[in-house]
Amino acid sequence: MPNESTRTVWLALAVDLGIGLANAGAAILTGSVAMAAEASHSLADVATGVILVVAQHRSTRDRDDQHPLGYGREIYFWTLLAALSVLVAGAVFSLREGIEELIHPSVTSRFAVAYVVLAISVALDLISFRRSAGQMSNQARRRNLSLLSQSKMTSDPSLRNVFVQDAVSVSGDVMAFAGLGLNQITGSSIPQGIAAVLIGLLLIRAGLRLVHRSHDFLVGAWLLNSSAPPGRDADDFHPFQPNDEEGLRTFLLGYPGVTAIRELLLTFVGPGRVWVIVHLEIDNSLRGDQVASLVRGIDSGLRHESEYIYRVDVVPIGAKALP
Repeated sequence: MPNESTRTVWLALAVDLGIGLANAGAAILTGSVAMAAEASHSLADVATGVILVVAQHRSTRDRDDQHPLGYGREIYFWTLLAALSVLVAGAVFSLREGIEELIHPSVTSRFAVAYVVLAISVALDLISFRRSAGQMSNQARRRNLSLLSQSKMTSDPSLRNVFVQDAVSVSGDVMAFAGLGLNQITGSSIPQGIAAVLIGLLLIRAGLRLVHRSHDFLVGAWLLNSSAPPGRDADDFHPFQPNDEEGLRTFLLGYPGVTAIRELLLTFVGPGRVWVIVHLEIDNSLRGDQVASLVRGIDSGLRHESEYIYRVDVVPIGAKALP
């Protein structure tokens, strides 16, 4: 059965395909640069959607001997490619068309056709955006975060990509509409050239943001400890809810036989999958079998502390060697 994120990706893919073809047809009929920019944007989103479908399929494979942590992080690799496709296919074309229009203005006709297609595009984009934003809002409410904070922190790159692309699509529709309207009012196609350039810049901003997030998760930079790395804001850096980490520390320090936490590291190995590595100082009087029981108990207990925990590695320090 497909999960909610998968259905969101498929809906966005279908919407983008329909909008892309409609915008391309309108651009050919009207000669509108703004419509051409939106067509390239939508078709780039189609390519992104296909990549996201592949990403979700490959990242859900079971772990094996060569991949003991599973294939969850593969989704960050594919979504990195998806974000790059937005930059290359969408942004570059929009910027080129916009700059060309500013240098060599053209003539746009059949404005009514462009307006109708844009109106349909806005309606479809809003349907997709409502779904992705609704899913993101549900996650934000569960973690007591704002919608934008959740979009930054979520470990689900498919949802983040769709949410950002939907928001950019709606903004692009508005820019294209404004460019067409000003063109019709003034008789100059310069506003359309400006709109195309703005759409390209918007895509660059969104693409770089998505690339940055996927890169962070892919290379395991989202390791959590008591503080964020230098130069990074703590609220921006933590994708794991702060009270989740606090709860883990409270559980560990309260566990019989644990005297101190030497180090607690957490990193995502896939959407909603956290790998916990904890170095613990424990009572030196514990026997080997008691240490083994402590490790098993901590493993089981931590999994009940947070729904995100996928694997736990406990390293006891200061105890007798395990048998």
